[in-house]
Amino acid sequence: MGNAKLSAGGKDFDYSVLSGSVGPDVIDIRKLYGQTGMFTFDPGFTSTAACESALTYIDGDEGILLHRGYPIGQLAEQSSFMEVCYLLLNGELPSPGELKSFSTTISRHTMLHEQLMQFYRGFRRDAHPMSIMCGVVGALSAFYHDSTDISDPTHRKISSHRLIAKMPTIAAAAYKYSIGQPFVYPDNSLSYTGNFLRMTFGVPAEPYIVNPVIERAMDRIFILHADHEQNASTSTVRLAGSSGANPFACIAAGIACLWGPAHGGANEAALNMLREIGTPDRIPHYIERAKDKNDPFRLMGFGHRVYKNYDPRATVMQQTVREVFNELKVTDPVFEVAIQLEEMALNDPYFIEKKLFPNVDFYSGVILSAIGFPTTMFTVLFALARTVGWVAQWNEMISDPNQKIGRPRQLYTGPTERDYLPLDKR
Repeated sequence: MGNAKLSAGGKDFDYSVLSGSVGPDVIDIRKLYGQTGMFTFDPGFTSTAACESALTYIDGDEGILLHRGYPIGQLAEQSSFMEVCYLLLNGELPSPGELKSFSTTISRHTMLHEQLMQFYRGFRRDAHPMSIMCGVVGALSAFYHDSTDISDPTHRKISSHRLIAKMPTIAAAAYKYSIGQPFVYPDNSLSYTGNFLRMTFGVPAEPYIVNPVIERAMDRIFILHADHEQNASTSTVRLAGSSGANPFACIAAGIACLWGPAHGGANEAALNMLREIGTPDRIPHYIERAKDKNDPFRLMGFGHRVYKNYDPRATVMQQTVREVFNELKVTDPVFEVAIQLEEMALNDPYFIEKKLFPNVDFYSGVILSAIGFPTTMFTVLFALARTVGWVAQWNEMISDPNQKIGRPRQLYTGPTERDYLPLDKR
């Protein structure tokens, strides 16, 4: 720990430099305003650490993503989503007994209050599933009063388990409602992911057999989206939670933020681009357009705001794409475009020089479409997976003794003080 010096208004000020376990040091400016009468100006908070966290570490330049210290590639290849949920919530990987107990606990919370199922019928039939998610998750707080005392660790634990368990049921019901099919109730004999697939694609008229290849692919997608440090939706959950709002309201706020196309909608944009290209023979034309600064066309699903190297989540998805395609015997030209575009991008000097590697959104949209999800469900699936990250971050924030209500400052550029003129004088 060292010091940083700041000269302002003819005076010098010293600020402590704090070090994390890994990553850049940070200058502690908590006393800046009190000492200097000035704020920092940092739109988007891209140079500001708003909290201390032990959950997730990202090194964008090196393409590193760690959950509680474990590389995302190892977790996605060898772990399960339930195991990653336990890890994020508790800090360590579970023993076999702990994993079994945790999975059983989650399965016991998968059903929704029956009155809540009636809530869906108040939405228009063509409502976007994300609008339904915002409404229904927010409404959970009206049904589960017995776990909204955020000062009680037991309440926080129960509400965390409820949110993780009920999100697949809420998401599947949103899909079923949009296509006019009956809701399918949970089957607790299935895995978390298998249960979700059955509730989404099964019908009461016949048994649903979970395909293990598809189940594994979905489980990986959930793992890869479980948490991603202090992104926009996670920061929203923390900001909402800093006021003491109940956890269901905080997660509903996170879902609302995730809905934005710049955040959760990127995989839909990538799939739409692949559909626009249409067939593999048109790829060179679109690559030339992407290189043309005067052409508004952009290759979606390439490069990442954080990762300036290869997106570590994309490596796992690359293999998963092929597994799913082979299992489902996919022949759609859009998928051929994806495979060939990926190959060309990885070998084209322009892409390599600009570090425009395929990211997780490039692959996930293609996989979800092959499995049978409409694009309107893509962000819903993101929200389902990210719920554990939001919940873990919310829990960490509530337990942090340094936590304060969020209150960003501003650089005011409006009119200075002026007198009110009566209406007849204007």
